[in-house]
Amino acid sequence: MFPIHFLLSVPADEGSLAHRRHVPFRVIELNSLTDRLDLDKIFGRKAPLHVDLGCGEGSFLCALAQRMPDRNFLGIERLLNRIRTSARKAATLDNVRLLRVESSYAVRYLLPAESVETFYLLFPDPWPKRRHHQRRIVTPEFLNSIQVALQKNGSIHIATDDIDYFGKIKEIAESNPGFAIGNADVDLPQSKFGRIFREKRARIQWLELRKVSPVK
Repeated sequence: MFPIHFLLSVPADEGSLAHRRHVPFRVIELNSLTDRLDLDKIFGRKAPLHVDLGCGEGSFLCALAQRMPDRNFLGIERLLNRIRTSARKAATLDNVRLLRVESSYAVRYLLPAESVETFYLLFPDPWPKRRHHQRRIVTPEFLNSIQVALQKNGSIHIATDDIDYFGKIKEIAESNPGFAIGNADVDLPQSKFGRIFREKRARIQWLELRKVSPVK
């Protein structure tokens, strides 16, 4: 279980009248840290769900939501300032909601089983020092939770500029019989970090993991 300060949703002042006048409310207020999200109620409609894990300042999330108005988009981010920035960018997008919580926790405890069509995990912190590797988000347990949350044939797209981390992610994925591995050769909008790394001419590694039925 994660420390409680990592799991809290947006504080009460985020839902105040003054705040709503400046930023149309897109942030989910959690009444429970253990109940699964009622996605149809949250979005006010039934539609395939895409989830941006660690959505940052929301540029990638909002670009996707504009491109696919027939999908619902959930951005998950634990840093308050980034949530606020994302909320401002999503102000005119009815198909975007935001959740301030740790991504790993949300996937494991808050997303209903088989509720997600596509996950996006773009440039997660590689924690390059060996003594910090246990802080990396992609673990066997994390991918197990992703597999549970995905619909049949659903997928997760992962991007990183860290070669070592990419190799470890692929190693973990190859040991999970619930995924088929492919190169994520898809047309996606640029994220903030994606633009930064391209400007630095860093080599970006992409991986797509698609949910499959394990061979018995």
